[in-house]
Amino acid sequence: MRILLLGSNGQVGWELQRALAPLGEVLACDLDSPGDLRADFAEPASLRGLVARAAPAVVVNAAAHTAVDRAEAEPALARAINAEAPSVLAAEAAARGALLVHYSTDYVFDGSGSEPRDEDAPTAPLSVYGRTKLEGEQAIRGSGCPHLILRTSWVYAARGGNFARTMLRLAAEREVLDVIDDQVGAPTGAELLADVTAHALLRLRAEPALAGLYHCSAAGETSWFGYACHVIEAARAAGRPVKVAPQAIRPIPTSSYPTPAARPRNSRLDTRRLRAAFGLALPPWQRGVDRVLAEWFAR
Repeated sequence: MRILLLGSNGQVGWELQRALAPLGEVLACDLDSPGDLRADFAEPASLRGLVARAAPAVVVNAAAHTAVDRAEAEPALARAINAEAPSVLAAEAAARGALLVHYSTDYVFDGSGSEPRDEDAPTAPLSVYGRTKLEGEQAIRGSGCPHLILRTSWVYAARGGNFARTMLRLAAEREVLDVIDDQVGAPTGAELLADVTAHALLRLRAEPALAGLYHCSAAGETSWFGYACHVIEAARAAGRPVKVAPQAIRPIPTSSYPTPAARPRNSRLDTRRLRAAFGLALPPWQRGVDRVLAEWFAR
């Protein structure tokens, strides 16, 4: 099986290179790839030739415009990358009978309420990022191509920048730290997303009818404040430099930290459909975070 992996150097794409390798030939492409392997999502039409040259059985799209606040200032670019490019990939996949794997986000919802959202819940994105990701989903689902769309939340990885790294840096620099406590979700590792993708692809080869839209996030829930406390206390226990005292990590409301893009307060995702369809048990969010922290602390 030939797999065309796009966005291969991002957090999820990097883990996918590892997870997909046992399934067949993986052609890993990114913006920095040389020559004919270059994947420029800012120019969606250019992706047609790349798919044609690769002639894959599976296209895995891990590329996205994920700078949520910056998207408010550059909506055309966010739309090109998050909506128009997936539309092109879906059309090419449909023409070739290839399966398209794509990643979406909890930001397609408005974040109201306190219950986890399932795949059939009404969408109502609050930001350019959320709207363009929803447009990408809709283009794929309307294209007629076989697809696997995984909506996820609060993605992090051992590689690259993320919330946990920022909290460790700030905890070593500051005596007081204010962190938002009224946005709730599940930190989800890129490693987990990659492994779920590989498992699902194996099942889809045998049972194509399982294709569709699923929610995929780690089990459990926390706020950004709870996430920060977990990370900082792990650092303190590991003897890492921590300046801020436990009682000096202060919970604040979203209203105290205004940003260009509105964030959903409720990022809880109901993963029952994914777990039942593919026979999966999703681990608690703490397990993945602790594993990444242990890797960082060992360096």
